[in-house]
Amino acid sequence: MAQGVSVPLDVSVLAINDFHGNLEPPNGGIRIRDPDDPSKLIAVSAGGSEAMATLVKQLKGTNRNSVFVAAGDLIGASPLLSALFHDEPTVESLSLMGLEASAVGNHEFDEGRDELLRMQNGGCHPKDACRGPHPFKGAGYQYLAASTIDTATGKTILPAYYVKEFEGVLVAFLGLTLKDTPNIVMPSGVAGLTFQDEADTVNALVPELRAKGIEAIVVLIHEGGFPTGDYNECPGISGPIVDIVKRLDKTVDVVISGHTHRAYNCRIDDRLVTSGDKFGTLVTSISLTIDRTTRDVVDAKADNVIVRTDTYAKDPEQTALLQDYRRLAAPLANRVVGILEASLTKDDTPTGETPLGDVIADAQLAATLTERDGKAAIAFMNPGGIRTDLLKKEDGKVTYAELFAIQPFSNALVAMDLTGAQIKALLEQQWINQPKPRILQVSKGFTYTWDNARPVDDRVLADSIKLNGQPLTMDMTYRVTINSFLADGGDGFSVLKQGKNLQYGPSDIDAFSAYFAGSSPIAPGPVDRIKRLN
Repeated sequence: MAQGVSVPLDVSVLAINDFHGNLEPPNGGIRIRDPDDPSKLIAVSAGGSEAMATLVKQLKGTNRNSVFVAAGDLIGASPLLSALFHDEPTVESLSLMGLEASAVGNHEFDEGRDELLRMQNGGCHPKDACRGPHPFKGAGYQYLAASTIDTATGKTILPAYYVKEFEGVLVAFLGLTLKDTPNIVMPSGVAGLTFQDEADTVNALVPELRAKGIEAIVVLIHEGGFPTGDYNECPGISGPIVDIVKRLDKTVDVVISGHTHRAYNCRIDDRLVTSGDKFGTLVTSISLTIDRTTRDVVDAKADNVIVRTDTYAKDPEQTALLQDYRRLAAPLANRVVGILEASLTKDDTPTGETPLGDVIADAQLAATLTERDGKAAIAFMNPGGIRTDLLKKEDGKVTYAELFAIQPFSNALVAMDLTGAQIKALLEQQWINQPKPRILQVSKGFTYTWDNARPVDDRVLADSIKLNGQPLTMDMTYRVTINSFLADGGDGFSVLKQGKNLQYGPSDIDAFSAYFAGSSPIAPGPVDRIKRLN
């Protein structure tokens, strides 16, 4: 090397997103293209905090200039082992791994702003007190919320960015959640907060960072896209992240994204954009090359590394932590609630209907069928509330923990009056202002047909909407059951806020558990309630 030319600085950034409290490997692992036949997908056993901690340590060991960050939804919609303790185990686990900063995701608001701040600062839960094996100290990492503003003070509820120094060079990690957060969480969880435009927020902060001598900027954003390729490529990507990245100030070097539960390794607008699937199945390993003189990133490359459970040993610190919580959760978690004859999946079908969605909708209808419980005739379930598959074990037994992993929100069921016209409008909202179609799962006896070639506000054939074989009458009132999230207009289904004569019932998980107890053995049905043309 010529005299006077400095050696570039190499920085390793490790990232995860959408962990959702999956301290144990999730059912099904991760699906990737079969190396022997790219036309097929195979499932690889992956995830869990024990294997992830080992991988993170190994990756950190290759470069002393390393940092571990995240793009949100680390908690919320979590399996029982984490959710039973209000996600304290997950915060402790990630802190133990050395996580340093994370964007706030929409699910960090599932229990409201005050609970998010408790996750950051520690202390006992205000209602359930201290349930864990030791005092909860709060996160050892910094939550970031650059675009989340307290309307009363005009200030962010948490810091906007985190800065780390590597051999005299400063790198900023700017964290924010999606502006659409109020439409996809319970309104009470975000009361008094506003969520500003993602790109505008970042761009407004760039001059402040540059004034501090920072030229290397990484954005941690809880918003994402929908790729067409495998977990470590990006032949095509769509969705909100594309426009956001194109609008970002050119000073931003790397974007680590999430929210859509997809994996990709992209170049968008000549910038590296990554996402690491969901549930801890991937760790994104990013290599930054920084010019020591200009302090700017001159190259960025990424590798999505699968957290293979058959490759990485269990980290002993993580194992000890999990055992402490498993001991306390075991009596409830291991309770057998029913028998499964064959696996129930939430895999997308061309119509949008799924075997697992059918069973959940049937369970919710069964829980609100009688006059005392709501006298419902139809039940609708939002697909986003169905978090994982229910896989058959050799003995067919289903535990409470397995059901809870599928429906972890403990939303109350709500029976309400809707007219036939309102039900038609509800079905149309499956496509209106949605990032992708959100096809509601429907209970037995309710059927309809939708046409993909028709306009997004008129895709459902009105005369095809039937209850027990009889066409719905548009001006007649029907009793409908949904969960409390939908009843508040969640996921864009605003017509449900027009429902009348509301009657609140049991939680969705209690209804699901009771249905298994009373209807076992349970097997997948024909999946023929929704039909599609074109």
